[in-house]
Amino acid sequence: MSSWEKYSDSIEKSRIYHERYHKAVANPVRKEILKMIAEGKNEDEIMEKLKLSKKELDYHLKILEWGFCIERKDGGWKITKEGEIIDYL
Repeated sequence: MSSWEKYSDSIEKSRIYHERYHKAVANPVRKEILKMIAEGKNEDEIMEKLKLSKKELDYHLKILEWGFCIERKDGGWKITKEGEIIDYL
């Protein structure tokens, strides 16, 4: 079941889904993180390029995951269908 399907059975759930998604992708730093994950960059490379501390990166990754844009896979991060918005930014 996709993220959207879990939230599509009511207007209230749909609103929550969209609010979480919008918050995740509205931040310019998170947009850059999404692009870098899509390019296959790891956390160390992202921190170095964006001059982020581990704590700052963890915060942004948590918001991106909470907003349905990324998911953990094989010890790293993977872009979800929702995270593919970066192709249009």
